[in-house]
Amino acid sequence: MSLILCIETGTDICSVGIAKDGELLSLRESDEGRDHARKVGVFVDELLRETGIAPDELDAVAVGKGPGSYTGLRIGVSFAKGLCYGLQKPLVAVGSLDALAEVAREDYEAGIVQVERWDEATLCPMVDARRMEVYAQLFDTQGQALGEVTAEVIDAGSFAEQRRSGRPFVIFGNGARKCVELLPEATFIEVTPSARGLARLADEALAAGRTEDVAYFEPFYLKDFVVTTSKKKLLG
Repeated sequence: MSLILCIETGTDICSVGIAKDGELLSLRESDEGRDHARKVGVFVDELLRETGIAPDELDAVAVGKGPGSYTGLRIGVSFAKGLCYGLQKPLVAVGSLDALAEVAREDYEAGIVQVERWDEATLCPMVDARRMEVYAQLFDTQGQALGEVTAEVIDAGSFAEQRRSGRPFVIFGNGARKCVELLPEATFIEVTPSARGLARLADEALAAGRTEDVAYFEPFYLKDFVVTTSKKKLLG
């Protein structure tokens, strides 16, 4: 049996949950601005009281490692590392886009979102990174990654191969809504980052011994966006 505290703070949403054997027991979330530094500790205290779990009964602390908001990631990772130090528990890091894809899969299975020909779909979770920039990654509907995390400046040519493949190309996350007009072939669904997306993935990682060095672990910030100049502008 595993009890894992799950923390996701890489976007505007501050989300904390407790999971047992990969199944969520309880969840606290807020999308009321970026007050994560205060809320994350309050949510942890509330969840432990609600579930009757003592801190030292936890088997691990899991955190969404990014990419995402620099400040949000720092808050979540710092809090998780502090707990791991104090409780002498292992730290599990889960990719925030992996977790977002997991939330989409759960929401589809629960009937919360509807997508025709779901089994054929390519999933593309997107985390907002200002202006028309997003962090993105492609997955199949089994949650298997189809490529690496990328930093994308979205324009009309983005994800052209996936959009014209004849299979549903499903976009979601807090970076997706602003991309709808530029990606008209895509199917947009309302799915938001949540600690519940970490539950099963963190349980699998802990069982496999994939834990982090608490002293040296840092969030995954990815890289700077590179904007290239259009050939048309160069020729003009």
